[in-house]
Amino acid sequence: MGGHDSPEDIKKETRTYLLVFAALAVLTVITVTVSYLDLNRAQAITVALIIATIKGGLVAAFFMHLLSEEKFIYAVLVLTLVFFAVLFVLPIGNYADELGEHFVMEGVEHGGSEAH
Repeated sequence: MGGHDSPEDIKKETRTYLLVFAALAVLTVITVTVSYLDLNRAQAITVALIIATIKGGLVAAFFMHLLSEEKFIYAVLVLTLVFFAVLFVLPIGNYADELGEHFVMEGVEHGGSEAH
């Protein structure tokens, strides 16, 4: 843990953590305030996700020290996000089938299961 030995460094880091804490508290108040606004469901979810993304970014950047990490950690983070996106998108086809919106391929007949 080198580089953080002087009292000035400790004061600077403490100030940074307190500022991030204050920002998280303000964003939480904004989240609660937005929940009382007359927004439709899509707008409310969009605003809540934007605020949650900002809060998550602050936590990851400062409390998890991602700002001072090597470049390799960013590659791992991007790979994780890609896998998350793939796993998030995969169930959409299954959900669409449950709704009755089947995907139809052009030129392929769908119907009875006749054996050839």
